[in-house]
Amino acid sequence: MKLKSGFLAGALIAFALAAPASAQSSFPEKPVTIIVPFGAGGGTDNLIRSFQPALEKALGKPVVIENRPGGGSTIGTAVAARAKADGYTVLAVDTAITVNPSLYSDLPYDTLKDLAPVSMLATGPVILIGNAGVEAKTVDDIIASAKAAPGVLTFASGGNGASTHLALELMKQVTDIDVIHVPYKGTGPATTDLVGGHVQYMFNGISASRPHLDSGAVIPVAVTGDERNPAVPDVPTFAELGYPDIDPMTIWGAWVPSGTPDDVVGILSDAFHEAVNDPDVVGTLNELGFFPVGSTPAEYGETATSEIAKWKQVIDTADIVVE
Repeated sequence: MKLKSGFLAGALIAFALAAPASAQSSFPEKPVTIIVPFGAGGGTDNLIRSFQPALEKALGKPVVIENRPGGGSTIGTAVAARAKADGYTVLAVDTAITVNPSLYSDLPYDTLKDLAPVSMLATGPVILIGNAGVEAKTVDDIIASAKAAPGVLTFASGGNGASTHLALELMKQVTDIDVIHVPYKGTGPATTDLVGGHVQYMFNGISASRPHLDSGAVIPVAVTGDERNPAVPDVPTFAELGYPDIDPMTIWGAWVPSGTPDDVVGILSDAFHEAVNDPDVVGTLNELGFFPVGSTPAEYGETATSEIAKWKQVIDTADIVVE
């Protein structure tokens, strides 16, 4: 009798110890939904769709992409933060995740408490471009012109608090120049007015700038990043021009609701890491001017925390408020 009891206890212990491994090996058992808190066709949407086939291969299940735009990404992010913490809802988002805590006073979620990092996916340098007719065509010339005539040069952006606006504010703070910020309702209208000569300069994504660079409607001034971007190899970096602190970068990453089991987070992180090394994904991202990046959840968490602090300083100094 004692032997049978001991055997039963041992079996139960063995089963309990094996449970986590069983749970780990069984995930996922159904499709995984990735929430993109922006509209279809945008940078984040294009990026995650380039990952989709490789992710499905790595996970062995379908990956469904669900666009939930609005509120500068806050609507879709809130949906993800409130989702069941089982790994079947993932958030794919850009730098907005680290900017919004300082831009909005009433976020419907606490970024670092309600969400958990999974993996960094890519970084995207931004490029400073100018209308083809501008006289100041280099960073030094722009700074000299702005200091000689404060409040004259015009810089467009995709809107107050948008990444294109924050890049400008960072440049202003690093170089101590006074220029006019002209916010638009999106980078599309801003780019249109830049091409038309209604504004002189703007920060923009490389892929969005490509057609106008190729046509000669705009000129490249400088690009962010530690090294020249293969998508625009002839354009110098701010760093090589002597301005390493002008370093706004769009960072894309994946998150899950806090409380998602560590083993599930690990499986998702491994799947994204496998996808980011897929040759087709790498090729697509490079064509768009993105740098593929794979990271552990801890590494991405450290980067996100650092970025939140960085942009808080920029936003507070510029006194930017978005309601």
